[in-house]
Amino acid sequence: MDEKKLRLMEIVGKAGIIDNPEIEESFSLDHNLIPPMKPRFMVKPRDTDEVQKIVLWANQTQTPLVPVSSGGPHFRGDTVPALPGSVIVNLSGMKRILKIDRRNRLAIIEPGVTYGRLLPELQKEGMRIAMPILPRGNKSVIASLLEREPVMSPKYQWNLLEPLRSLEIVWGNGDRLWSGSGAFRCEKEEDWQKGLVPVLGAGPGQLDFYKFVSAAQGSMGMVTWASVKCEVFPDFRKLFFIPAGKLDDVIDFTYKLLKFRFGDELFIMNSACLAYMLSQKVDEVESLKDTLPAWTVAIGIAGGHIFPREKVEAQENDIRDIAQQFGLEMVPAIQGCRGGELQELLLKPCKEPYWKLRYKGGSQEIFFLTTLDRTPGCISTMYSEANMHDYPAPDIGVYIQPVHQGVGCHCEFILPVNRMNSTEMVRSQELFREASLRLFGQGAYFSRPYGIWADMVYNADARTMIVTRKIKEIFDPNNVMNPGKLCF
Repeated sequence: MDEKKLRLMEIVGKAGIIDNPEIEESFSLDHNLIPPMKPRFMVKPRDTDEVQKIVLWANQTQTPLVPVSSGGPHFRGDTVPALPGSVIVNLSGMKRILKIDRRNRLAIIEPGVTYGRLLPELQKEGMRIAMPILPRGNKSVIASLLEREPVMSPKYQWNLLEPLRSLEIVWGNGDRLWSGSGAFRCEKEEDWQKGLVPVLGAGPGQLDFYKFVSAAQGSMGMVTWASVKCEVFPDFRKLFFIPAGKLDDVIDFTYKLLKFRFGDELFIMNSACLAYMLSQKVDEVESLKDTLPAWTVAIGIAGGHIFPREKVEAQENDIRDIAQQFGLEMVPAIQGCRGGELQELLLKPCKEPYWKLRYKGGSQEIFFLTTLDRTPGCISTMYSEANMHDYPAPDIGVYIQPVHQGVGCHCEFILPVNRMNSTEMVRSQELFREASLRLFGQGAYFSRPYGIWADMVYNADARTMIVTRKIKEIFDPNNVMNPGKLCF
């Protein structure tokens, strides 16, 4: 056994180092990277002290570290090592829920806490958390929030990091920092009684340190705990649909809903996207795609605890009136799906297999930020590229999620692909690359630049690249944290 490994074993113990080839392979499955780089081995710290020691060890030995906290599958490339000899730092073992505080509607969690673990515990206290659409049950809550995966509730989203608050960060140089009001760690119950609660995101001072680790793909440091804002679990709720034959028919209607902050959940999807969500078997997808409306707006209305039924009824009537103004109809069910059926799916993590992988076993994703009125043009571009690459356009799932109270929207294309078919894989990779370039030229903002998107984004903005590299030099001077990602 080499000296590096022995020194690391002193930190985490023998059981904390895993070099099983099958485990290594699970972090090398991203099909956008050919051939994938395999990690040297994996290490599983048990607490923040061990994380800090691992980072200091990496600086001393010049060993690249790749942080991971979610379970598989990993298919965006951020957990695939870019350099040989890299070590996976698997934070999934740090899975304590440190505190759930109903009074302040706050939960403090470690990076290994998944949606599958957190949601039932919150519900016991009568709370919930704003979620992305159908996350995997083994998806780390902190990783999801740090990577700015869009949540389904735009009216509660005050910024793109919502509902993330204070963090404990171990930077790439080994220093530990508490962002926001995270210095109030609330280790004693009397701290909570005094109101010393880590509820603020910005700070300390006027600097938003938590933004430096946001969408950084683990290239700045590792977050070892975070406070997240929660909501009261409603006593009564309904979900309705607004079906339409064309996306243009629902754009102005959706803008009107966003203006008045109507709907707790609000998003748009095409028939393929909704079919992938609803189906559990491959043969169900085709029949559902033919049955469902071409486009559907989903609107969830929650009643809270005070006059919940009256609140839902009032909003339901208002939204129905607005729909009629635009020549649309709000219905509790569409052919192939009832509102209650979809609502039950949205309240929980996704069942296996993951919904984006159900149709063909694999999936490419193209997602970016834009404005709602520009999405029809982006979709036309995507369909045009699909036809040029002989990719079946009806298979493309489209998910449009308003964000940040509607000032922008997340536009996502889901491209199912059969991993076992080499011809199909090559075709989908070419489509992914060419469509990304065209959409970027059209104004698509790739705010989470995975893989080839990083070169597109940073090469187009030299000043941002220079500033980002300077920040990296401050917090990770030896470039040990996930090197090769972004512009590093």
